[in-house]
This record gives sequence, structure tokens and C-alpha cells, in this order.
Amino acid sequence: MRDDPGTGESPAAARRRLRLALRRARETSGFTQGKVAEALDWSVSKVNRIEKGDVTVSSTDLRALLELYGVVDRERAAGLLHDARTSRLRGWWDEPRYREHLTPAMLQLLQLESEASAIRVFQPTLIPGMLQTREYGEFVLNFWRSELPEADRVLRLEARLRRREHVLDRPDPPEFQLVIDESVLWRTIGGPQVMAGQFAHLLQLMCRPNVRVRIAPFADAAIMAMLAPFTLLDFGDEDNALLYREGILLDEIVHAAQRISRHRGYFALIWESAHEEAASARLIAERAAALATDGLPTEET
Repeated sequence: MRDDPGTGESPAAARRRLRLALRRARETSGFTQGKVAEALDWSVSKVNRIEKGDVTVSSTDLRALLELYGVVDRERAAGLLHDARTSRLRGWWDEPRYREHLTPAMLQLLQLESEASAIRVFQPTLIPGMLQTREYGEFVLNFWRSELPEADRVLRLEARLRRREHVLDRPDPPEFQLVIDESVLWRTIGGPQVMAGQFAHLLQLMCRPNVRVRIAPFADAAIMAMLAPFTLLDFGDEDNALLYREGILLDEIVHAAQRISRHRGYFALIWESAHEEAASARLIAERAAALATDGLPTEET
């Protein structure tokens, strides 16, 4: 089943809402997963996979669960059935070429961030993927050519560019907050012209009312850089959030409330200690201007 790209509905976000609602309904009704499996003649692993969001739920199975849990409110049931149908939709991220070359965690992120109400990113070493220019992204990915086949690099770059379109350019874009440390300004990725272009692009994005960027000063960056890059996604309330963590070649989606809460604290601390947006924009503009000058050909004398 394919989705209508114009609907803006995310199967992963719908699956997340559904699994959380079903878990709450089960706990409220006093059932254990074992008792649910026994009552419906299912395996416990099936109930567990549904509540973890590892599998989609058929309308028939959902109706059986709602009846067992005593969910009789028609509007609530209709909403859950809609989420069940949406969770089975497919979008651009589900094309075979993406499934083959992107990590499972990234595939989930592509869906979930398209419905996030707020996205907070900490990146201590690079401009994050969603905000990268094509030239900057190509250089970063090509650095890993000994680890990543060309097809992986090509598709990952394409996905990065499409992410911006489906997240920041959507009709109701999320509040986007980014903190990078000051050392990012001084890493000349791809040469002066590439970096100047990247910073000019970043400054354009910062003109949007929903995009806020701060720079952590050198004095704090050394300690902060000990944290790996991470992204926090909110979906309307603090109880409906997730954490995306990215390493060199590995990434993961984290649902554990304790780890999410811990990273919220990290981000709040970093955000408050960073230069405010206006000062950060001046630092970026100054560096962009210097790089643009460095990249000019010199006259022979």
C-alpha cells in the first residue's frame, strides 16, 4: 500500500502512537502480555512485537484488542483504526533502493521526523545532514569510501537532501534547534569554497522563524564534544518523544524514557551555555566571509 505524499502522514509515527495507546490500554485494563496472548490465542511474542512497534497491526487484530481492553469509545477506536491503516502505508523512504542502502534506524527517522513538532540536534563535529549542502555532504560521505560502497554514499546523500524537503519545507515545519560547537566553524570540510557555501546556506535557513542555531564557545566545547551527536524528536508532549543517536557507522533509535530525559537535560545545558542566535549568526557570517576570500584565486605579480 502506497501513501499519498501530500497527506503528510507518517507510517512510523502512526505505528508509534498506536503501540503506545495499546500498551496504555492493556495496563489500564489490568492485563499482562501473557494474559492477552492467552485470551486471544496468540503468542506472547506477537503481543510484545505489536507493543514495541516491530510489526503492523491488522484491523481484525486491533478490533480484538480493543474489545478485550474494553475500549468502547467510538471516536477513540476510529482514531486507532486510522493509525493502524496509516502504519501500513509506504512512502518515498520505503523504495527498495533506500531500504537497501540506509540503516533501519535512519529509515525510521525519515518517517518520524516528518511528523515531529520539535527537533533538537547536538552536533559537536559537523553541520548535521539535514542542513548540509550537496557539496559538503558529498565530501563527508566520500571520506568513508573505504567503508561505504558508492551506492550507499549516493543514496545517503539523496536521502539527506530529501529530508530537508519533507521536514523543514513542509507546510507546518517543526521547531528546529541546533547546537554546534565553535570548532565546526574552523574545520574546512571540502575546501574554503565548499565551507563558505555551506555557511551561506546555513545562514539562509537561520532566517526562518522555526530554525534556531547556536554555537557552543570553545571554552565549553571540549567537554561537550565528549557527547556523541544526538537528535531529540518531540511529537506534541514530553511523554511522546524519541532519541536518535549516531556514531561513525552505527546509529540507533531510542525509546527508553530515562535515556531520553537524560539527553533532554544535556541539550538544555548546552543550549543555555551557547551563544545566542544573533551572536552565533555573526560568527558564522564572519567565518563565511573569511573563507570566501581564502577561496579566491590570487593574482600573479
